[in-house]
Parts: sequence; C-alpha cells; structure tokens
Amino acid sequence: MTAEPVSPVPREARGYQGEVAGLVTRMVGTTIDAGVVGLVLLLGWLGWNGLKFMLDPRSFQFSGASLLFTCTAALVVTVIYLTGAWATTGRTWGSHVMGLRVVDRRGRRLRPMVALVRGLFCALFPIGLLWCGATPARRSVQDIVLRTSVVYDWVPRRVVSPPRVPPTG
Repeated sequence: MTAEPVSPVPREARGYQGEVAGLVTRMVGTTIDAGVVGLVLLLGWLGWNGLKFMLDPRSFQFSGASLLFTCTAALVVTVIYLTGAWATTGRTWGSHVMGLRVVDRRGRRLRPMVALVRGLFCALFPIGLLWCGATPARRSVQDIVLRTSVVYDWVPRRVVSPPRVPPTG
C-alpha cells in the first residue's frame, strides 16, 4: 500500500499551477499588499509619535504629515517592500495569500535590479497592471516591458519551469 505524497497545492488548483495569473487574483493580492504598506506607514507614524511622547510628554501633540511627505513615504515603502519580496522569494504577502509568484521569462526568481525596476514601475504606473485583463496573454505593461510573469504557484519553493502563456489567438 503506497500513500500519495502530500502536496501543498490544493487539488482544485493543480491544473493552474505554473499558468499566468488573471486580473482578479492579481488585484486581490495587490489590495492585500496595499494594506500591508498602509499598516507599515501607520506603525511608522505611531512609532514617531511615541518617540516624541517619550522625549517630551508634557508638551506632546500628535504630529500631522504633509501630503507630499505621506505620498513620498508611501512610494518608498512600496518600492522597498515589492523589491525585497520579488528579489528574495518572488512573492509579496498578498501574492503568498493568493498563491502567486513573480518570475522572469525562464520561470526563475527576479534579479534584484529587475525587481527594483519592476517595483518602481508598479508604484509609479499602477494603471499598467490593469492591462493583464485586456490581453489573452494576461500580462501587464510591466510584465511586457520587463519580460516577467505573475504565475500561480502554491509550492513554497520557486518555479523551475517557464510560465505557460496562453496563445494570443
């Protein structure tokens, strides 16, 4: 009697393993990532105000942040978060929850410089991500320019085969 090995890939998802992800899955993952960035920014603001309180509790007042500073901080945190995640594991926390991974054209983890450029591109031109819903190949503007793909990948290790791109018929 031989037992079937336990697989981290859900039975219903095994047919999708390695295929290019669609718009809805990517948008849910992106929404989760936006929440992570927002939480980091909130914790930074609370930490700054906590430090101010500890240094001078008698005259403490919560500090506000200008729109320019907030947008700049959000951009920096987003780029660092995306670059670090894609260069190390190929997935952000939102991608992990949704079973996605960002890979290069050979199905490997992104090199750090490509991850940085993709992170900047995604943070500065987020509307380009919607292009994956308009094409049969399901690739965003960022994917097309940088030759990357977002694939379904529930396995804890990186993808070893190139992504399966649907035909453009």
